[in-house]
Amino acid sequence: MKSKIYFNKLASILERAQTKTPPFFKKLRLIGLVAVTIGTSILMAPMVVPAALTTIAGYVLLGGTVLTAVSQVTINEE
Repeated sequence: MKSKIYFNKLASILERAQTKTPPFFKKLRLIGLVAVTIGTSILMAPMVVPAALTTIAGYVLLGGTVLTAVSQVTINEE
């Protein structure tokens, strides 16, 4: 019984991710993707980067990832 409930929740998340996203959250998703790109490029820079900038880039990467994921599964309930 427990695995069936788990499967239903997983199917619900997959269904939400595949439905149409509202325009406001499309813009937020784009901002999140830009933040992920900036954080990744700073972390993967071939030159020596100060520790403070590396820490900030990690937080920007994390925030962009969360923003993108939340914006993707937001649906319009009309």
